[in-house]
Amino acid sequence: MAVQYYTTQLSAGLGLKDETKSLFDLYEPAITVQIMYELALNAGTFPNITARRLRNIIAECFFPRYMREKDVASHIKTLIPKLTSPELSQLFYLYTAKANLILADFVKQVYWQKYASGYPTIDVDDAKGFVEEALQDGKMQKTWSDSTIKKVSSYLLGCLVDYGFLSLENRNERRFTPPRLSDKLAVYLAYDLHFAGLGDNAVIKHTHWQLFGLSPEDVREEMKNLALNRHWIIQAAGDVVQISWTYKNMEDVLSVIA
Repeated sequence: MAVQYYTTQLSAGLGLKDETKSLFDLYEPAITVQIMYELALNAGTFPNITARRLRNIIAECFFPRYMREKDVASHIKTLIPKLTSPELSQLFYLYTAKANLILADFVKQVYWQKYASGYPTIDVDDAKGFVEEALQDGKMQKTWSDSTIKKVSSYLLGCLVDYGFLSLENRNERRFTPPRLSDKLAVYLAYDLHFAGLGDNAVIKHTHWQLFGLSPEDVREEMKNLALNRHWIIQAAGDVVQISWTYKNMEDVLSVIA
């Protein structure tokens, strides 16, 4: 597997929830950056965004987040009208973290660790320390300037504010407001991993659950609870899990959770 480096791609846009929803209105299978850009310009949906900024949002945010994996964009477009705002935030957050390794690792290594330790807030210095340590560990392709480190540190916290994981406390601090993973997103994620070809134990132990602060033990309990709704049958003995999956494809999953 090729080495994944941390990038500054979050600088192109943080949560962008409203912009993303508007772009999904324009989405069609096999659409290109150029076609979506032209459609967005002609739609007049983004009157307060410059043409250059709009193209940047499409090319550097929308496409890397939602067009990297086959059928993901089509699935999300189906779900958007059916999900609540908090549920949609969690869905957008999942794919933003998957597309931005630096965000995913920050959440797993700093956000949830600090929250679990009982801290009420997290600050820019926490994010900056994480970025500086990553730089020392060779996780960037090239050295970042002090200004870049400062900006990216701010972007990490700003993105989590946009997705409801933090709230503004003051200029430097953000208060923890961790959402509970919604049942619909739990079903979606479990089946997404299952249809990716993972075995039952690998589904339970996958690192994507850590984005929502869940350990494998937490995931197992969540799935036991959701089994009551007949999404699957789960049997667990020690560390071994066996799951009988109810739905045969993601379209079936979407029709149930939507």
